[in-house]
Amino acid sequence: MGQPKATLPFGPETMLQRIVRLVGDAANPIVVVSATGQELPELPADVILVHDREEDRGPLEGLVVGLQALKDRAEGAFVTACDVPLLKTAFVRRMIDLLGDHEIASPSIGGFDEPLAAVYRTAVLPEAESLLAANRRRPALLLDQLPTRRVSAEELADVDPQLQSLTNVNTPDEYEAALAEAGFGT
Repeated sequence: MGQPKATLPFGPETMLQRIVRLVGDAANPIVVVSATGQELPELPADVILVHDREEDRGPLEGLVVGLQALKDRAEGAFVTACDVPLLKTAFVRRMIDLLGDHEIASPSIGGFDEPLAAVYRTAVLPEAESLLAANRRRPALLLDQLPTRRVSAEELADVDPQLQSLTNVNTPDEYEAALAEAGFGT
């Protein structure tokens, strides 16, 4: 992308600021996990900022660090990345509502799980730590190990008909398309 995605402008805010605002409209508290030394935009004072304990351990490291920061404050967390600027607050709320008695609620669209748009109970920490210790760093592995509510596209259609909440931005063209979709044409 030529610069860190967290600091890319998206309308009047950066992508990370946008994600924090959108998730914050549905859940509280908000935890942002970053790499040590990672450049971040200014965030609201009540955002809990934590850092990966070790480099290059992938998204499961971020999940573990984030859940550890929440374990005494919340029973679970909606987990997402900073590069999904079309995230819908209603999508976050629906995913939280669908958790029910499960340990995880994850979209499963077209046979593919979306573990970085999912809700995890803090109780999954021991299993997540065990995966990290075995150098198995994919959050999707947790979905097969623990009681998981796989959420279909149909269950999300009324809150996010095009599933834009799952659209991440990885290239300049995708970034431009997301800006245009959000009404921030360049």
